[in-house]
Amino acid sequence: MNLIEEFLGYLRLELNYSALTVDAYRLDLTQWAEFATDRHPEELSPMDITTSDLRQWIGSLARKGCTPRTIRRKSSALRAFFRYLMRNHGLTSNPASELTLTKTAKTLPVYIRPNETAAILDEMDSTPSADFSDTRDRLILEMFYATGMRCQELIDLLDINVDTTRRELKVHGKRNKERIIPFAGELAEAIDHYRTVRDSNPATAISSRDREARFFVRKNGEPIYRKLAYKVVHEALALGGAHASRLSPHVLRHSFATDMLNNGASISSVQQLLGHASLASTQVYTHITYRELKHNYQLAHPRALKKGGKHGN
Repeated sequence: MNLIEEFLGYLRLELNYSALTVDAYRLDLTQWAEFATDRHPEELSPMDITTSDLRQWIGSLARKGCTPRTIRRKSSALRAFFRYLMRNHGLTSNPASELTLTKTAKTLPVYIRPNETAAILDEMDSTPSADFSDTRDRLILEMFYATGMRCQELIDLLDINVDTTRRELKVHGKRNKERIIPFAGELAEAIDHYRTVRDSNPATAISSRDREARFFVRKNGEPIYRKLAYKVVHEALALGGAHASRLSPHVLRHSFATDMLNNGASISSVQQLLGHASLASTQVYTHITYRELKHNYQLAHPRALKKGGKHGN
């Protein structure tokens, strides 16, 4: 298990992997170690592991009903771990390299239609509040949709990096990569209102001299956490009647990207705003915009309609 912890430290300190990614690797490798040693992980000897040993674990996962996506992720964790051992501990070959990675079905990102998002946000804006939690929760929802930030990026956002004069904010994304996201005047007004409410109470007020202060805090002044952000978004979207299979911060990120492309933004611009390292990660949204385009065509073009008013294929 010491080699596993050493590997996780390498991911965190050398490669700047996010805490969530490192935790996912820890879970996968710990489960494998438990299986490989019959629940005596302290006896694990990674240097002696064979491909056959690893296939036994993968087979057990399949029998337990793990999805192909989950099995693929766990196999990738093993590959990365043994690559590390080859690079740093003299392992001569990677026993995980011969594992067959199960193909997973490609699914389009879940998003909310812009008219639904607008109705939810407009309803919230129509009843301004001086209550701290209410003001903060409204801004959380609006900021997710207006910037396309990841949940962890919003949680980690520093107060000093939110500039309503320049109308831009600085976020630290995956692997600690920094990017600037611009925003509109409406969001700037909401941010200023939140800060006024937040800083009027000594328990939540943030000193301008505190360069490490988080932007979003709880009533006790401590930073918000992931579960709270999820709860805020889920409850607001559910109450607003949003039609989506999932109601989460990441769905608002998908909605941001889809709406930007549908309204003429270039795919490279959306890539930069989302903080995607590869354009391929952003291109998935073009499939959504094409589906939307096809739907609108079938609704509007006379030759797309069959007799009786039904749509063609």
